[in-house]
Parts: sequence; C-alpha cells; structure tokens
Amino acid sequence: MTFPDISADLKSAMPDLRGRLLANESLAPLTWFRVGGPAQILFTPADEDDLAYFLSKLPQDIPVYTVGVGSNLIVRDGGVSGVVIRLSPRGFGETKAEGDTIRAGTAALDKRVAEAAAAANIGGLEFYFGIPGSIGGALRMNAGANGGETKDVLVEARGVTRAGEKVTFSNADMKFVYRNSGIDTSVIFTSALYRGRVTDPETIRARMAEVQNHRETAQPIREKTGGSTFKNPPGHSAWKLIDAAGMRGFRVGGAQVSEMHCNFLINTGEATGHDIETLGEAVRTRVMENSGIDLHWEIKRIGLERA
Repeated sequence: MTFPDISADLKSAMPDLRGRLLANESLAPLTWFRVGGPAQILFTPADEDDLAYFLSKLPQDIPVYTVGVGSNLIVRDGGVSGVVIRLSPRGFGETKAEGDTIRAGTAALDKRVAEAAAAANIGGLEFYFGIPGSIGGALRMNAGANGGETKDVLVEARGVTRAGEKVTFSNADMKFVYRNSGIDTSVIFTSALYRGRVTDPETIRARMAEVQNHRETAQPIREKTGGSTFKNPPGHSAWKLIDAAGMRGFRVGGAQVSEMHCNFLINTGEATGHDIETLGEAVRTRVMENSGIDLHWEIKRIGLERA
C-alpha cells in the first residue's frame, strides 16, 4: 500500500526542521516481528527541541504514533496513515549517572540503562536488564520483570505534548498501574530520571546474571517475537491459561505460539502482521472458552489492515 506523499508540504511548513522526514517508509525492519506496511511519514527528530518544533507545526488533523525499538509492537500490513515518530539513540539515547540517580533518554535500551546503573554502582534497576525494549515504552507501559517495575524507581519523566509543549511528570503524576500509565497517549516521552540505591557492584552483577539466565532459559529470545503478548490477569499467569487451553505450538500461517513460552508469539519466517494478530485473537478466544477469562493484549497494535 502507498499513501499520498505529504512530505513536501510538511517540509515547506517547517523550514527549521533538522530531523529526517521519509515518505512511505517500510516499518517492518523497525519491529522485532519484522512485519507490517509503511508509514505515510516516518519522522526521526534530531533532539527534543526538534521534536517540539515539529509537533507545534504539524496540523492537528494528522494522526501521530510513536515507536521505539519495536520489541512490543505489531504493525498491520496496510501500514500507518499519518506520522510515525521514531526517537533515535543519537538524539535520545544518552545516559548519565550521578550519586544514586541516573537520567536516560527514552531511546536508550532498558538493558543499557541497567548496565549504566551497574557501572555507577546504582542498584535497583537490574530488572531492566531482562526487558527487551526502550525507556519510552517502559514509561508508557510501566514495564517490569523479575520482581521490579518502572514505578518502583522513577523520579520523573519529561515529554512533549501534541501541541509541542515540553512537560515534566512526577512519579505520582504518571498514575502507574499494571502495564500502563495514566499520561495522555499523545505525549511523547523524551527522558526519565531514576533513583536507585548505592550497592556493592558484585551484588548488582549477580542479580543481573540471574535476570539474564531466566530470560535465556524461559523465553524464546532468539526468535522473531514481540515479548509477552498478553497481560497477566489478576491472580493468573497468561502462559498457564494459554497452555491449559491447548494452544502451545498452535499456528496461523507463518505465526506460531511459542513451544518454549506460551505467552510469546513468533514469526517462523514468512508471517504477516495479519497472521500474528489473527493468532493472538485465536488464543484469546480459546482461553475464554476454556477458562472464562478474557486476556488483554500487552503488545501494541497499530495501522490498517491490507485492503
């Protein structure tokens, strides 16, 4: 699918823009599933000021979506109408530790932030070592694993509104709940400040090794996957419900429920976005029939079905 090219009009309205605008750019290479159609416009801002400038000039009727490293994302095969904004490590990937705090740009990988904290003898962020995403997604989803969550260590988050205004949110402002936050979805996070605790480096490294070992032995981390597909319902584990419903290894086209971990879907090689999403819905249906429990997607899904 090809969208109307509006890049020239946008560039004309934004003469001081420093970031990169690309029309009808494929999004599949930007996702871990490696599926999906193009973005009508893919914008990579140079820095926070450039992002704020772009949003302040962008017509309000043009929809905006933000993607990080694409580790928790399905892009549908018809592509994404409007603007997809991708923050790059060059402009949004810096980490800086001071005392028991560390500030990180939202394009920084969660794993890299855990490593930067460890290098500064800051404990408490080891759980990030096992999360295959970036800080922007961690803020949006209150990412957590291995007994820790973003809400446990965040001091504040910075972002830019749809109108181009720079804003700062305290931990309380974020209104964190399980795998979500209460901030308007139009806000694009740009950096986060965390507070851990000064800790013996050997203790930190030992904890990070535990986290890594758990990932390698329990999750299909070398497959084309999107991480945990469904949120754990209260009092239940999603993977156990899926397994009990007989869906381990179930396939739709080129998509398959992982044999290793039932709450992971994988692209076996030739899957489409439609295959993966259809498989996920089949899992939800079977679990509801088997247990009466409604699974809710944890993976974000954007875009249009292919016509």
